[in-house]
Amino acid sequence: MKHFLTLSDFSKSELQQMIDLAFEIKKQLKEGKYVPYMQNKTLAMIFEKSSTRTRVSFETGIYQLGGTGLFLSSRDIQLGRGEPMKDTARVISRMVDMVMIRTFEQSKLEEFAKYSKVPVINGLTDSFHPVQLMTDYMTMIEFGKTNPVVAYIGDGNNMAHSWLYLAAIMGFELRVATPKGYECDESIVNRAKELADENGGKLIIGYDPKEAVSGADVVTTDTWVSMGQEEEKEKRIKDFKGFMVDTNMMSLAKDDALFLHCLPAYRGYEVSEEVFEAHADEIFSEAENRLHAQKGIMVWLDRQRDN
Repeated sequence: MKHFLTLSDFSKSELQQMIDLAFEIKKQLKEGKYVPYMQNKTLAMIFEKSSTRTRVSFETGIYQLGGTGLFLSSRDIQLGRGEPMKDTARVISRMVDMVMIRTFEQSKLEEFAKYSKVPVINGLTDSFHPVQLMTDYMTMIEFGKTNPVVAYIGDGNNMAHSWLYLAAIMGFELRVATPKGYECDESIVNRAKELADENGGKLIIGYDPKEAVSGADVVTTDTWVSMGQEEEKEKRIKDFKGFMVDTNMMSLAKDDALFLHCLPAYRGYEVSEEVFEAHADEIFSEAENRLHAQKGIMVWLDRQRDN
């Protein structure tokens, strides 16, 4: 049995299998075919962090696969009243077929997976957001960027960490530019470099966003103020000066460069209104692909369990 906790748990071949499944299932859906890959199976969705896209995409996705989604906020279950994570895992995993968790600490997710009898999917933690990166990879392929140079501009957060792992495993070039004091976690960078050496990826990490964007095929960013960081907002806005992806910065990338954003996007901060609207087609295709990429992940994990 496999869990989907970070991209580093998988080989390039395994991640590609999930992406191929996602494309196959998306094609079937567009043709009006609802194939019940997970008929009568139940996905428990545990949310300690709220979300629009994660809930809608997972709940719709499991329904379209023939199963049922069960939404569980921390207010609805004993986890919110102090029950140990391992006990929650041992109870819920005896009643459902798969679990998605969106929480804070990666360690809580890993503890749940350790005691779970069914596959566990990381819907987001403070350290990683792997389902989003599978979505972004799928979107890049759809838009013809099969061996891209990607520039990530902004906070060295869960998105940056997951970009590092994706580039390292799939073997493309990633340039990360963060403000000083907002660098990626050193241990994650070191692990990503090991994976890049194994798979032919190229990781460039620095502080100059214009240098990172120059000649890039794909430019991406994330909010400067993530959930739980609201008290730091004013300081972060000052510290991230010069890191907004605006028309001047995008002009340094290739003429046909994509702009991706995991959403929600805050215009005037990490991205300008002009850049966002100019690239709305790819951004909202990316948002839609959360549905399809996650279905590919769920079906792949379900098949591993059956085998």
